[in-house]
Amino acid sequence: MLTIDALQKKYGKKEVVKDVSFSIQKGESFGLLGPNGAGKSTIISMISGLVSPDAGDVIVDGQSIRKYSLDVKKKIGIVPQEIALYQTMSAKDNLIFWGKLYGLKRHVAKKRAEEVLHFIGLTDRAKDKVETFSGGMKRRVNIGVALMHEPELLIMDEPTVGIDPQSRNHILETVKNLNAQGMTVIYTSHYMEEVEYLCDRIAVIDHGNLIAIGTKTELCNLLNENTAVQLVVNKVVDSFVEKIEELEHVERVAVNEENNEIVIYLSNNDMLLKQIVAISTDENVSILSLRVKEPNLETLFLQLTGRSLRD
Repeated sequence: MLTIDALQKKYGKKEVVKDVSFSIQKGESFGLLGPNGAGKSTIISMISGLVSPDAGDVIVDGQSIRKYSLDVKKKIGIVPQEIALYQTMSAKDNLIFWGKLYGLKRHVAKKRAEEVLHFIGLTDRAKDKVETFSGGMKRRVNIGVALMHEPELLIMDEPTVGIDPQSRNHILETVKNLNAQGMTVIYTSHYMEEVEYLCDRIAVIDHGNLIAIGTKTELCNLLNENTAVQLVVNKVVDSFVEKIEELEHVERVAVNEENNEIVIYLSNNDMLLKQIVAISTDENVSILSLRVKEPNLETLFLQLTGRSLRD
């Protein structure tokens, strides 16, 4: 559906996108992660034709945005970070207006607006002015605008910023349903759990470079970090610690005697938890709590970029 080919962009002397290449299959839900200033928004602007690349190309469904800009734009729906609606117009009138800009005839736009209002759950507020809506409802209308012309590729740039949990869940389920219906989705967010929930594959961008790409499992396998088992015991017994250290797949053991805490770093935890519990029984050590912390995307992101997603 989409091929990014050696994309580059400079603003003045600053290179904000540096030779980035990747592809997205039809029907895929694709996450784009990166700290603020990483180059995500510039990449999205180039995909949607709002910004021209200095080098490279964007191919959407076999068509270059450099050669077939208008045709490509018709295949794309974009939900920007900022609300792009007329506040004094009703939700339905906003949808009709933007639908006509996409080239829909008025009677087609009116019918499509009713379908979209039902889909985004705002049929009962169709005639209300947007200025009376909550932030979450405005976001839903913003998504509706992008759906009016039934795009093949939907780009969502942080669509849940600053909204209530109910609206956020509604938006996530909306995206999930659109993707299940076959729509290709590019999703950026500052909320790691949203990307994990929605996306088949994820690309990590930092300082204008593509630094990692793959499924969640593939990306987590890049980590040098092991699974950590955190134990709180009634007392730290040296023989208990020594026997755990001798187990296969135990990389190292860290002990905090002051808090009676033992952290065991494992390369494989399939059978080791049972063995650890058995050893504790043999050594008369009571395990008061046990917590397993496996490598995740947040850990990966910190390791790759040295920054949290919101930095």
